[in-house]
Amino acid sequence: MTVIVGITGGIAAYKAVGVVREFVKQGHDVHVVPTEGALRFVGVPTLEALSRNAVTTSVFDDVAEVRHVSLGRRADLVVVAPATADALARMTAGLAGDLLGTTLLATEAPVVVAPAMHPQMWEHPATRANVATLRDRGVRFIGPVVGALTGDDAGIGRMAEPEDIVAGALAVLDHPADAGRPASADPSLQAAPTRPAGEIRPAGETDVAGTGARGEQGDLAGVRVVVSAGGTREPFDPVRFVGNRSSGRQGLAIAADAARRGATVTVVAANVEAALTTGLDATVVPVGSALELAEAVHAAAVDADVVVMTAAVADYRPAEVRTEKLKKDLQGDTMTLELVRNPDVLADLVAARRTGQIVVGFAAETEPDRAARIELGRAKIARKPADLLVVNHVGWSSGFEREENAIEVLVPGGEVVRETSGSKADVATAILDLVATALT
Repeated sequence: MTVIVGITGGIAAYKAVGVVREFVKQGHDVHVVPTEGALRFVGVPTLEALSRNAVTTSVFDDVAEVRHVSLGRRADLVVVAPATADALARMTAGLAGDLLGTTLLATEAPVVVAPAMHPQMWEHPATRANVATLRDRGVRFIGPVVGALTGDDAGIGRMAEPEDIVAGALAVLDHPADAGRPASADPSLQAAPTRPAGEIRPAGETDVAGTGARGEQGDLAGVRVVVSAGGTREPFDPVRFVGNRSSGRQGLAIAADAARRGATVTVVAANVEAALTTGLDATVVPVGSALELAEAVHAAAVDADVVVMTAAVADYRPAEVRTEKLKKDLQGDTMTLELVRNPDVLADLVAARRTGQIVVGFAAETEPDRAARIELGRAKIARKPADLLVVNHVGWSSGFEREENAIEVLVPGGEVVRETSGSKADVATAILDLVATALT
């Protein structure tokens, strides 16, 4: 298969070397088309040695071959990695001032791009509009992901890992209906568990012991992690409360996996059965109501590197808490309970987040339609721009009080960077893989 790898002028261009190498290892005929800017980060000799084909940026080379259109016509797949904000804008405008531009206009092959830029550039309205336009034209996106960027910056904008780009790009050919979804979203698209230690694995991929390669390396060693778990209870008299069905199992699974990876873990446990925390390598802080949870989480978050808000926190609490049991004989056939809004713990954590701290939010949604559910998640992360937002499928027979779970993970800007389902331990691994990448 003929694969064109376009490389544009961003610092992530050095990672494109891994994309080229991976495609060649899998037996594909790879032609690299860099921009002049890309060659400031990685040289022609390296790209020619890896691809085993000549490399040029100019439409004036090999004119007799009509190279400026022949490459696009011959391609079975075109991958642009990294795709800078400038590259996305040029693609949207259909500019053809260099060989990559003409190749993109001439090809009828699937086009896959792996964006890489700073968070402010990715979230800028111009970039978002360009992304929407390119998606409408059929261009597929892999990433960006949350992670460390140049300097001290971190957040959404890091280019996806080369192996994930290659797997996702090839999946576009094999599964066109799933184009645009992460390779880990569908078990049939996942790569075999042969990645070297330290590399990011698709969600749900584990070794025979159930602990992923990243966990074996202690990728969270020295990291201070706070996890909220369970469901708050809002009392209206000494014996009764308004509550929810969250058992805390997902939060505890995250806490347990974080501890296995070497983290120092604090769990703020809202009404979690004591038996579920037995043997957990973590400091457990029991709380009851939303106000108690907010106080405990904010106190623990002061020194935390990562805060994961899995707890189901009540949005409202009774306006009045009676000192004695409310008698039904005094209420008649109906009872009105006045509620007042609780503090928004996630929003407050995001607002108080210090540089380098990772905040992960959860959104429990009963919406059965995937697209509609993701739109709900996008609206929430727009209001509360956590580093990651886990959209958690819940209902009468799913999510709460079950051993299995299903999630989509969004980043600011609304991109879905991971989807997985399975045991709550598998889901915990998928989430912490993203967290570990963000801390790299």
